[in-house]
Amino acid sequence: MSVIETERLVLRPWREEDAAELYRRASDPEVGPAAGWAPHESVEDSLQVLRTILMKPDTWAVTCKGSDAPVGSVGVFPSSCSLAEKQPEIGYWLARPLWGQGYIPEAVRALIGLCFARGAEAVWCAHADRNRRSRRVIEKCGFVYRCTEDWTSALGDVRKSLYYSIHREEWQPSAGTRNAHPQSGSTEEESGRPMVVPTNGSEQQP
Repeated sequence: MSVIETERLVLRPWREEDAAELYRRASDPEVGPAAGWAPHESVEDSLQVLRTILMKPDTWAVTCKGSDAPVGSVGVFPSSCSLAEKQPEIGYWLARPLWGQGYIPEAVRALIGLCFARGAEAVWCAHADRNRRSRRVIEKCGFVYRCTEDWTSALGDVRKSLYYSIHREEWQPSAGTRNAHPQSGSTEEESGRPMVVPTNGSEQQP
């Protein structure tokens, strides 16, 4: 799996040695519940999530340039939206100290470009109806609202999931996205959805 570099970020594969840092970020009660998953309770819990969910194809750790420590996660998976017909959907989450600085929109734009480079005709994203931070990410990236469907979160509650998509002809890469480029790398990755176990729309479970 490739490493992806943007203006301020390096998106790289997750590794088992990320468990302690993942726990530090994912144990924050402000991060997981908004996206439908429970805060991590131990480093061992985080290691299990790494092995079963995050260390999978098309799931990347978000790191800031100059530091290899993960501060969030982004990934691509087949959308469960009834209108999407398994087209790619992007999920994400970010550690709270970095909220509001535009990091996740920057990462999401890079993955939109990747999906279109792979031949996708449309890319999807989603948020739970109460997750306003996730909605702002989606809007900043140019997605268009398509539908609302019920979704049962990993916490067991039923939420309204708002699905958005952007079609190839609607995509207008920003300057930062044009500069994003994959690098060869080995596989040893406002809250956002799991890469293997579906949660809501684009709300990635770490």
